[in-house]
Amino acid sequence: MTDHDNPHGALLDEEAHGQWAFGTIFDDPLAGVDTTVPHDVDLPALARYCIALGDDALISAHRLSEWCSRAPELEEEMALANMGLDLLGQARLLLARAAAADPGVVPAVSETSPAPAEDALAFFRSETQFRCVRLCELDNGDFARTIARCLVLSTWRLAVFAELRTSRDPVLAAVAAKSVKELTYHRDYAARWVVVLGCGTDESRRRMADGFRFVWPFVDELFTPTTDELALADAGVGVDPATVRPEFDSVLGRVLHAAELELCETASIGTVGGRGGRSGIHTESLGRLLAEMQSIARAHPEGTW
Repeated sequence: MTDHDNPHGALLDEEAHGQWAFGTIFDDPLAGVDTTVPHDVDLPALARYCIALGDDALISAHRLSEWCSRAPELEEEMALANMGLDLLGQARLLLARAAAADPGVVPAVSETSPAPAEDALAFFRSETQFRCVRLCELDNGDFARTIARCLVLSTWRLAVFAELRTSRDPVLAAVAAKSVKELTYHRDYAARWVVVLGCGTDESRRRMADGFRFVWPFVDELFTPTTDELALADAGVGVDPATVRPEFDSVLGRVLHAAELELCETASIGTVGGRGGRSGIHTESLGRLLAEMQSIARAHPEGTW
């Protein structure tokens, strides 16, 4: 069969790894950016930090992708899908940076057809090796719950990435500069829907309040710094998330006031021996999510199509 006869020929990558989700047919995610790490930066700590931020984006992107064909309206389906693609792009950049900083974090896949580093990190780590905060992994619930989570995560992530624009790591600074524009849209999109639902019908108001009530126990984890975050913040590379809590509270307060909603703060979900998502302790939701997300890659680690 010639290429002319094959309607799918243009979809195939003649080089290795064309089957992978992020793929090698795209440009190098770090092309044009100085990838030199300052000599005084702890490379393994930088890799772990990038993995944590990348995992937040990757798992959030998958959750948003689950709204495809299920959103209340076609316009919202497109908006949620586009936000998921933004986060997937951030995940790719951050996981690629982690692999460049410390190649030892990348799991081995196949000697004959090794996956790109960011794909290996996405598809061939176990549940306990993921470092996302637990709020990212929870089931979507209804539209209002997804909007509540989106507002919380995007407000928090935007505040962190705004600070990362001045990171001494040039890659983190470049990723943050790109991501801030995307996250600003995510936050504003979610904020508008919170106001619409909060000021809508009795039912929409109830659902919006229930959405915040469900996600709020997971909020404190966003602002609990890890040892790596504190060390990298001191080195001028990372951000101590506790420092952005005032901005987060201010934004959430303004949005909820406009939505005529009162936040019913519930007790934090807590940790297991002081450990949470950043330490590989997750909810049961993540295991189910990974079983779906990783199934094809794990079933056909050397597959091409």
